[in-house]
Amino acid sequence: MLGDAARGFLDQAAPVAHLRGLRDAGQTHDPALWTQMADMGWAGVLIPESAGGSDMGHAAAGVLAHEMGKTLVNSPFLSSAVIAATALRQVSDARATEALKGIASGQVTYALAVDEGAKFAPDATAMQAHADGNGFRLNGTKKFVVDGGFADRILVLASTDNSQTLFDIPADRAGVTRQAQAMIDSRDAARITFDDVEATGADVLGTVDDAMTVLRPALEAGQAALAAELSGLAAGAFGMTVDYLKERQQFGVTIGSFQALQHRAAHLWSETEVTASAITNAGRALDETPDEATLAVSLAKARATGTAQLAVREGVQMHGGIGMTDEFDIGFFMKRARVSAEWLGDYGYHAETVARLRGF
Repeated sequence: MLGDAARGFLDQAAPVAHLRGLRDAGQTHDPALWTQMADMGWAGVLIPESAGGSDMGHAAAGVLAHEMGKTLVNSPFLSSAVIAATALRQVSDARATEALKGIASGQVTYALAVDEGAKFAPDATAMQAHADGNGFRLNGTKKFVVDGGFADRILVLASTDNSQTLFDIPADRAGVTRQAQAMIDSRDAARITFDDVEATGADVLGTVDDAMTVLRPALEAGQAALAAELSGLAAGAFGMTVDYLKERQQFGVTIGSFQALQHRAAHLWSETEVTASAITNAGRALDETPDEATLAVSLAKARATGTAQLAVREGVQMHGGIGMTDEFDIGFFMKRARVSAEWLGDYGYHAETVARLRGF
């Protein structure tokens, strides 16, 4: 029911044509659309009822992300409603509760600043947070900060004396410089520089030198939801391709009648179904046994990445030469699949995690 309701809304409010319009206008997000999504309760899907959310769980968040993926919706859902909300839920204090209320209402958006190099590697953070009196001074640069160009607040991972610490700071704090840029999928990803940025003890999310207790559940929640979005992307690309096979004619017949293309479409459909099972399992694990969900989440992200890339490659191929032109929407799916494959860990990162956890 949740998926059907989401599909009905998104087909009207955010079809692929909406993304094309944003790109052509030079915009990376639509604040009015996010307000509508928040009004429908989507921003609070992982937030307790006491903070204005619905607390429906990670499986439900995956359902919403899957439907968003079908039409490539640009929104801060993953950054704010999934990643930031999960991080804030790990902390029991009044400040975190107020922040959760802001996310649930749609009035506050977050971005996660973790990446520094070419690949996702949170355990190798080089950015420094030096002790300064009762607080810290942050210095360093974060790259590939999705939604970082317009977010109100930033979750920043930095190295402290003995380990790593997670900070929750406003994006307009003195010393924070944001260089917003549109990626190939027309979504925002900023390069953020921290130049002697002051952070007090109140800005620490969780405990000093213990970032991963708060951040790891948030990362896994984001990875699972991103996998669900990728599965929706694959489904959207598959549906678009099958529709084209049914209408494009060659030699007087529809090309969908060619057995070779039928086999390729059947193979892709089978891959999407297996991936859907992995994503459902990841959502269940996060809801029921979150401390043991890493394997399920990495399996889902790896499979979803591979399936989405297969779907867009096959889609472009079966569209023929026109699949490479901007007039056809299949190219938007290919671009989003490429960016999403890198965010929060690529196929290699998650395949290595699966292999290690299985004892290889």
